[in-house]
Amino acid sequence: MLRYFIPFRAQRTVFNARQTIENILKGESMRKIRSPLIKNPEVATVFKSYPKKIRMKLMYLRKLILDTAASAQRVSKIEETLKWGEPSYLTPETKSGSTIRIGWKESQKEQYAMYFKCTANLVAAFKERYPTEFEYGGNRSIIFNIDDEIPVKELKSCIALALTYHHNKKLEPADRWKMFGNKKEKCR
Repeated sequence: MLRYFIPFRAQRTVFNARQTIENILKGESMRKIRSPLIKNPEVATVFKSYPKKIRMKLMYLRKLILDTAASAQRVSKIEETLKWGEPSYLTPETKSGSTIRIGWKESQKEQYAMYFKCTANLVAAFKERYPTEFEYGGNRSIIFNIDDEIPVKELKSCIALALTYHHNKKLEPADRWKMFGNKKEKCR
């Protein structure tokens, strides 16, 4: 019988590839999400302060942001920090993107959200492209109810647009999508 040595890191990578949204929506523990470690202790403290079910949902949004950034062109390393007391994601090296925040408010216990800079007109572009796929909070957020199924492809394209905002900010909201192709669901 042959035995193969698989380093611990490789084993974790295989598990990451198998991770699906269904597992997270079923309420599996945070340890099974396997998104990259939170290096900023202040951000980690904020995540720990959230109720477990909300924490899992926000950790999934975090994973989508980090995965999208890793695969998007013209986006370099993402910095994870706090802005307004919420986990925030920036592109400090290339300055290609607009800040993305994720958060939960105790006053709206059944909802969590992804926030964007309101003056960037990003949400206007999202609304034009995906009028029924998301619930929007004015011109600054995409709101999720705790039991919502997240349209992943569409959300990743919104994240990619935010992370490349400074490359396309002078375009009209509808024209910003051209960098992702003509199909509605296509994202990089």
